[in-house]
Amino acid sequence: MKKSLAVICFLFLAGVIFAQNTDASSSNTELPLRRIGLFSSGVGYFEHSGPVQGNARINLSFEMSAVNDVLKSLVINDPGGAPSISYSAEDTLERALQSLNIDLSHNPGVAELFAAQRGSEIEVFAPNSISGRILGVETRPTGVGGPFGVTQMESFLSLNTSEGIRVIALSNIASFRFTDPALTADLQRALDLIAANRTVRNRILSVNLPGTANRSVALSYVIAAPVWKVSYRLDLGQRQPLFQGWAIIDNASDMDWNNVELSLIAGRPVSFIQQLYPLYFNARSTLPLAIAGSAMARTYDSGFGRDQSIGAHLDMEMAVAEEMAVLGYMRDAPQAVRQAAPAPSVSAVQTAGTANTVGDQFAFTVRNPVTINRRQSAMIPMVSGTITAAKTLVIPGNRALGGTIHPDLTAELTNTTGMKLPAGPITVFDGGTYAGDALIEFFGENDKRLIKYGEDLSVTATAAHSTGARTVNTVTITGGVMTINRRQIHERNYTVRNTSSEAKRLIIEHPVTANSTLIEPRQFLERTDSLYRFETSLPANREINFTVREEVPLSERITLGQLRPENLLSYSTSQEIPANVRTALARAVELRQRADAARLTQNELEANRTRLIGEQDRIRQNLNAVGTGSELGTEYLRRMSVLDSDIDRLNREIEQAVIQVRNAQRELDDYIAGLRL
Repeated sequence: MKKSLAVICFLFLAGVIFAQNTDASSSNTELPLRRIGLFSSGVGYFEHSGPVQGNARINLSFEMSAVNDVLKSLVINDPGGAPSISYSAEDTLERALQSLNIDLSHNPGVAELFAAQRGSEIEVFAPNSISGRILGVETRPTGVGGPFGVTQMESFLSLNTSEGIRVIALSNIASFRFTDPALTADLQRALDLIAANRTVRNRILSVNLPGTANRSVALSYVIAAPVWKVSYRLDLGQRQPLFQGWAIIDNASDMDWNNVELSLIAGRPVSFIQQLYPLYFNARSTLPLAIAGSAMARTYDSGFGRDQSIGAHLDMEMAVAEEMAVLGYMRDAPQAVRQAAPAPSVSAVQTAGTANTVGDQFAFTVRNPVTINRRQSAMIPMVSGTITAAKTLVIPGNRALGGTIHPDLTAELTNTTGMKLPAGPITVFDGGTYAGDALIEFFGENDKRLIKYGEDLSVTATAAHSTGARTVNTVTITGGVMTINRRQIHERNYTVRNTSSEAKRLIIEHPVTANSTLIEPRQFLERTDSLYRFETSLPANREINFTVREEVPLSERITLGQLRPENLLSYSTSQEIPANVRTALARAVELRQRADAARLTQNELEANRTRLIGEQDRIRQNLNAVGTGSELGTEYLRRMSVLDSDIDRLNREIEQAVIQVRNAQRELDDYIAGLRL
């Protein structure tokens, strides 16, 4: 936001220069606030500049919440020398209190104060004067009391006096004092520090500028600031619609803005807070003292030589560590890149300042210096003039289905202002009166945007959705997989009725069906990621129908070898399937039936063999019961012999059947795998 700096001193260079290095001859200098840049991301850029003479010191006061941002962003431009910055650390009060002989940093009570001063001499009045050295403080139960029978506790002070040890209840002590003047002085010093800090909510950063000549210096920083806001007015009742934009500025600081150059920046820069102000101490490990003791016994294995790559590996690790340290330092070094290019002017629009591009952001600089007192706000005109706008009705795509609705009253705006417009509310006027409110997102130059400011009660709209039957487009077979590509038509019919005597422009928003192709109508006004916008005319006192058709592709993959026979037969006879595919599937059905018939024959033979084996088992049990020497036993032996012959025959037939099944299945598999259609 400023021309290149002659000398830039970032705060990390000043971190090693403390207050004790400040030249005592430096004079306090006021450096006026000259330029302010307010960002829509919630930060502000503040620049002070002016002349200084010789050694100068500039004291900047910031609220505690802003110190981290200042330490992160402060930039100094002083051609006279090397500036330095000094300030009080965050825990200065706590550390100062802890450094005194009486520590009040944790807000101790009287008992804690006595306990911390064990061994110190004290004079108490309880009610008579008693002097002695503090032995300690203890708490004792004094009985049961209260409505709930709670045990009461009381603290007692033990003093070593010239007359012996005295124990005094703290509740009996009316007053006390330390007899050591140093303790009394430290107590007074601690109370002074606490009182002074209680009224100070700001921190002072002292910028020390050593030098001898008269010169101009500047310093800038970025801190949190209220987000600047914008509001617009749009009058659609004019022959050429009028447009106004106002910026709302808040000075929430304790500093008056007197005749400052004010820029308003719209963008989305990365902005964060890093805790640079608090003190941080890195935790370190505790190692035992290097005291010589007993050595542990151990044995060593025999070695065969040292890997020469070990030393090189350690050297590489050290080099990488050094390189990472350098990269870390370079990464933390700040960079300032500022660009500015004038925006094109539009004769029909008047602006109260200049519109520039700052990097990837848009800046509006107020033409005249601005004055806003501390804790005050102001409205500043940004743009005023005619704008391209057209009234239209919109049927929103997310509301049209499932009932009767009234279309949105909208205006289609084209940003012909010559500047990028931040997001904000728009108050719309029409016919000489208020028409409604609207919202608009960030509005780029020459961009078109619809804004809604109401609903048209004279127009009603409904929508009906239907899904057509699936039809086959193509069928392919390769690698034993049949792919059927189908298409399905989705249709939505919009019915819009206009009961007014005025013809109107109508935009229908239609949700985009995933993976679909628009069939009707072929043209659309525009398309977003989720919907089409179609434009049509709505005659006065008329009803229109508007139909949108989309085609959705569907794909089905079928593994032919895993199809049930009836399903394979169904595909081979379906008229949706092309004739050449049906012929190929019919051959597959024939081979499948042959394989199934061979498998059925094998199953029947195996079932007969199982039956004969079962009959053999039954006869064998009977033979064991009657014996082989009887007439019935002889008959059983004959039957067993016949069954053996039948089983042997079935085994031979089953072997042949297994071969036939295997051959038939192989023929079917080879045929299906070889299909290329």
